Amino acid sequence: MHLKNPFLAAALVACVLSGCERGAPSTGTAAPAARVEPALPADIALVASKWTLPAPPGAAQPDLVRAPDGSLLLSWLEREGDAHALKFARWRDGAWTAPQLIARGTRWFVNWADTPHVAQTADGALWAHWLEKTADAPYAYDVVLVRSADGGATWSAPVRVNDDGTPTEHGFVSLWPAAHDTLGIAWLDGRRTAGAGGHEAHAGHGTGAMTLRSARFDAALARTQERELDLSTCDCCQTDVAVAATGPVLAYRDRTADEIRDIRIAALDDTFQPHLVHADNWRMPACPVNGPSIDANARDVLVGWYTATGDTPTLRFARSSDGGATFGAPVTPERDPGVLGRVDVALGDTAAWLLWLREDDRVQTLHLARYGHEPTATPQRIVLASLQGRGRGTGFPRLVRDGDGMRAVWTDLVDGEARLEGAVVSTSTVTPPSAVAAR
Repeated sequence: MHLKNPFLAAALVACVLSGCERGAPSTGTAAPAARVEPALPADIALVASKWTLPAPPGAAQPDLVRAPDGSLLLSWLEREGDAHALKFARWRDGAWTAPQLIARGTRWFVNWADTPHVAQTADGALWAHWLEKTADAPYAYDVVLVRSADGGATWSAPVRVNDDGTPTEHGFVSLWPAAHDTLGIAWLDGRRTAGAGGHEAHAGHGTGAMTLRSARFDAALARTQERELDLSTCDCCQTDVAVAATGPVLAYRDRTADEIRDIRIAALDDTFQPHLVHADNWRMPACPVNGPSIDANARDVLVGWYTATGDTPTLRFARSSDGGATFGAPVTPERDPGVLGRVDVALGDTAAWLLWLREDDRVQTLHLARYGHEPTATPQRIVLASLQGRGRGTGFPRLVRDGDGMRAVWTDLVDGEARLEGAVVSTSTVTPPSAVAAR
């Protein structure tokens, strides 16, 4: 059965109060806590409500980020005849601005897993990127970047982030504010794969492998500090970045000569060398198209990811209290054939949040969990939505913190047409029966 209205708030609250889905077994070990929440004489319930989005029917591939001024930036792609258009809107003071066009083009590389991103630097400038084809080969495209100094009314001419000129893959971008008027950008770069036989047919470890690079662009779109971060990475898995108090940190899926594809983290200011978040030892001789997600709050860093060690799809997350230099043992919220992953995470002052997709018996569902900082605490979980879409068409959901709660956006396929949906998730305290009896 397909639920046209995914927001069954009352049922979800009842589910949380009765304990359904909250005692799911975990095969992982909880990480050491950065902070320990005090014991409270109350439980936490998650309540979801619909968040109406400004994107029209047909919109897909959302990005959702918080700007330095506290507003939220939502971007998406629309199909316009033979062209694609990248648009955005801003959520501020409880209302959306009118959607604005960033760019449109007929030679864009549009993929369900490689989403354009938007960002804002402290000077108020907006930044956006997309992928543009450079040749007739299926996987020949570059990353292009634009900047707006007037709130999105006008945009600069696009510049190519990668300037190698090879007809290879470049994508899976992460953006972060590197300075007051300077943007940091990281991307997967296929220049070393030229002549290696195409997508996923790379000749060995090092030469011929997909690499990870980063650079900075200033207000004049001049490139500085370009460097190669890793000589061999997963070819088509998302990267993600967070800015901790110690500096920006980048999470990505690595690739060894033995085809082990585990999650690494790199400090983009060189405070520590790239290292594993956890050694899953997942041997995968193809690209799983399922990268990590990362968020930071002061010195605390949270990384969530998908793995399939033992041939069982698994969702995991791990925490760091020192800016990502070290991580505790991972927690495993789910280990089950229905786990699709496509995880996004958010780290608040009192809890860690995870958003992910499952697909069981041809029904896809979007799940949200809240984990307190007490390692032994039972998480709160809700099914945020039951989707009509299946498989790749639903893409990757997005999650951003909003005070003590969360806002989420995702793509569904309604009667075969892409549509963006949104939800606001808040917390409420519920006095447990034992506390009531004690009174």
